[in-house]
This record gives sequence, structure tokens and C-alpha cells, in this order.
Amino acid sequence: MISALALFSGGLDSILACRLVAAQGIRVVAVKFVTPFFDYELLSDPVAYQQKIFNQYGIEVLVEDLSPGYLELLHHPRHGFGRYFNPCVDCKILMLTRAKAMMAGLGASFLVTGEVLGQRPMSQRSSTMRVIERDSGCDRLLLRPLSARLLKVTEAEERGWVDRGKLLDYNGRGRNRQIALAREFGITEFPVPAGGCILADVNLSPRISRIYRGNYMVRAEEITVQDVRLLLFGRQFRLPGGGWLILGRNQSENSLLFSLAQGEDAVLAVAVRPGPTGLLRRAAICYPDDSCRQSDLELAAALVVRFGGRRGDGPGQTRVFFSMGLKTAAMTVLPLADHVFQDWVLNEG
Repeated sequence: MISALALFSGGLDSILACRLVAAQGIRVVAVKFVTPFFDYELLSDPVAYQQKIFNQYGIEVLVEDLSPGYLELLHHPRHGFGRYFNPCVDCKILMLTRAKAMMAGLGASFLVTGEVLGQRPMSQRSSTMRVIERDSGCDRLLLRPLSARLLKVTEAEERGWVDRGKLLDYNGRGRNRQIALAREFGITEFPVPAGGCILADVNLSPRISRIYRGNYMVRAEEITVQDVRLLLFGRQFRLPGGGWLILGRNQSENSLLFSLAQGEDAVLAVAVRPGPTGLLRRAAICYPDDSCRQSDLELAAALVVRFGGRRGDGPGQTRVFFSMGLKTAAMTVLPLADHVFQDWVLNEG
């Protein structure tokens, strides 16, 4: 049996693309790529996701982490960014390049995507789609079944693995034909169209852009998955000594900060009343001297108190505990006045 490997976003177009090809007797294996910018949470339980997709749509899917290559890509995407910090063309090239490398191990003869000609202004124009094929090394290897009859013939069609006459000629941003086809396949529940990528988010993409410009106490070339995940929630500050502080805004964010903390980070909290957890990123290694580190730690503690739960008369001097590696200590601080730290706020999200 001929097999194909399909890029799977989880959206309706990729679902339909898989089902169209499978309907011609092809075994279709889908790959769901994840990064900190989209669907990273699936890595916590990929088996549950695989079972869900198979039960709902009858599609066999793999979950693959694309993070290391993706973080590198964002430094200098060859084809530039979209409206925000989204390198859509280079993103698709990277995914197809990785998928092509996976083909032999899966016994796949060609690749499939759910792209629709003219649907996305940046990455699904005819000329851009040809660039993506070329730069990923997938020319003639890549079948786009939803728009195939408007595109050049691929190897899968030439060799008779799929019947071009049973492929489609979708064009543009309308969704009515996709919805009708879904009903033909018996698919009644499917995701609504959505961008889904944090790099195109009007609020969060500036945070990511800033860290890549070196505006945090993290050198751009040292950015990690953990750094990116820390960017995406909480109150964010750049302290006078250069430190990067994140404060949780609720219990869920406090717990997430604890789970993401590493040995070189300082974690701060107040024991006597509800309040935020604070994480001073790389505090153990990024400061030029102890006095600079201590100054930022004291300011971080004062911010923890400022955003903590208040008594009727407001918090006075408060004991804040912090841990950094094997070191645990405490300091007593007053809350900072709002006018003091307004210029330190990176983004309230």
C-alpha cells in the first residue's frame, strides 16, 4: 500500500486533506508539529491527542517537537515576517523540510498539506507556494489535494497513486465548500478557523520580538524554550539592574512559574498572605556582581508585596522568601509605589 505523510494543523482543511487522500486507498500518517508558539501543551500527553484525533476523524497522527529549529529560525527568517513576528513562509518551509526527512522512516511516498490557494495572504499565494516547494526541496513531492486541480501535476498524480480527477479546485477564503465536504465525510464537529500562532498575536508577539532584540537579560543567541514559555503569561518587568522578572497573576500562573523555574532562577513568594509568585530569570548567573543582583532581588520582592493580597490598611513591611539553586533566604521589604516601577513594565499582556 502506498503511504503519504501529511502536515496536520488540526484545522478543518488539514482534516479534509487527509481524508481525501485516504479515500483513494492511500495510508495517511499525519504529523502535528508543535513549538512554544503553538500547541506546545500537546507534548504533556501526546497519546491522548492521538487518540482524540483518531476517534473524531479516523486519522493517525504523530506529535513532533519542532522547537530547536524554530527558535533558530526566528533570528533571521529568509523570507521575513508578516504583520507581526510571524515568519509564515519560513515556518512552512521548516515543517516541510522536517516532514521530508521523516518520510523514509515512515515508508511515505509523498507529502500532503491542507493548503488552499489564495486562502492566506502571506503563505498561500501561488507564487509563494512555489517558493515553499522549492526551498523545502519538496517540488513535485507535495500534494495539496484541496486545490490540486488548480496547481501543477505532482509525482503522486503522474504515477497514478492518486486520481487527479478526484481532487479539488478550492480557491480563496470561503469556507462553504469545506463545510459541505466535511458533512459528506460525516464530520459534524470541527475547529472554527483561527490563527492559533502566538507569533501573530497582537499582544504577545511584541514580547517575543523584544527578547530576540536582546531587551531581556537573555542574550538572543541563548534563548531557550523555557524563556519563550515564560514570556507568554504573567506581569513582565525589566528591573533597573537588567533583571527579567515575571509575576504570576493567579494561582494557575503561580503554579506554572514554579514548574518552569530552573536552578539559576530566583523564585520569590510571601508566606503570610495570598499573592504572586515571582521568578527572576537567570538571577544566579546573569548579573555582573552580587550587589547588582541583590538590588534587583530586593526590588523584585517589593513588587511581589505590591501585587499581593492587601489588608484593610494595605501591606506594610512584609517578609518575602526566595530560593535560588540550593540557597534559601528571606528579606523584609515595603511595597513599591506604582510610580516607581511604571517604566519597568514590559507588557501587561
